[in-house]
Amino acid sequence: MATVSILRLARCGAKCPQAAGTVLVQKRNKSDLPLTSYKRGKGGRSSFNGTVATIFGATGQVGRSLVNRLGKSGSQVIIPYRGDVSDVAPLKLCGDLGQILFVPCQLDDEEALRKSIQYSNVVINCTGSDNETRNWSFEKVHVEGPRNIARIARECGVKTLVHFSAMNASPDPQKVFLKDGSGFLKSKYKGELAVREEFPEATIFRPSEIFGSEDRFILYYCHKVKYPVYVDDVTEGLLKVIYNPETAGKTYELLGPEPYYLSDLVRYFLDGTRIQFFRITDIGFLFRMKILRQSLILLDFPIDCITDNPTGAPTLEDLGVKLTRIEEKAVFIHKALKKGGYYDEALGEFPDTPPPPAANFMN
Repeated sequence: MATVSILRLARCGAKCPQAAGTVLVQKRNKSDLPLTSYKRGKGGRSSFNGTVATIFGATGQVGRSLVNRLGKSGSQVIIPYRGDVSDVAPLKLCGDLGQILFVPCQLDDEEALRKSIQYSNVVINCTGSDNETRNWSFEKVHVEGPRNIARIARECGVKTLVHFSAMNASPDPQKVFLKDGSGFLKSKYKGELAVREEFPEATIFRPSEIFGSEDRFILYYCHKVKYPVYVDDVTEGLLKVIYNPETAGKTYELLGPEPYYLSDLVRYFLDGTRIQFFRITDIGFLFRMKILRQSLILLDFPIDCITDNPTGAPTLEDLGVKLTRIEEKAVFIHKALKKGGYYDEALGEFPDTPPPPAANFMN
């Protein structure tokens, strides 16, 4: 189906022009037919369900999962990217012919941002950076970039905007190794305020550590409490937000079903992969990780040592998502990491790895 042609016919007057340095906001004509009027098919990748979504940060863990889920349901997905197109080319397979589109873009290039957003009714910003570089500071990535996206989305009449922040984002985060606290968490908080200023109806997600295939939640650092949340639960929550207008203007904290001490999680990871050369005691583990953290202090690895502190904001459960426990999925990751692909459970040589105990805040 020629989805692109349908969109051009449906949205030919929706572009947001610029003139003489002044942005002119052109609102959509209420008499124009909505994109949902052009729905085709019975569902699935070869259908068009009326949703056109622009996803910033689509090559990340959440972005990849989300593109696949949207493509599977018949959505058209626009993927802004920087760098080489080969980095995003594999995502082409997530949708039918003409459903996954790529646009070269930078967060500070307003013309490219407008080109990426102008035909969409959903915009999701999954961008973020763990550390600053010479060209991309936390301020540019987490504050200025989201502000530009939110402003242009509002000017182009986007219906739904979802912005990814971070758990524990705060103007004064807990101070662990950095004297002034994490610049990452400070900038994430400022980014939330910037998005709210430009697009008050935006939905904000504050995820905890996200685990799943190809995640980075392995060998983390200190004896603090985390609520790891499964990546597919996050994307299911995103789909709930896209199709539920009542979520507009709300902030959601994306937490897993149970809190864990990170030392227990690391012990569980190592036991599950049968790694024998590194055994953890709480004191030894904390000492080694403290030395490591001090050696990385200039890189400002921001959130590893801070306990997740829920503020009482709505969660994925309020969106109707059934949460996945980490031991339900980690066993499959463990199998891929075992030395030589040795699947000892089938032989009964070793007992099953017990799941990590939930953190007891009363002790």
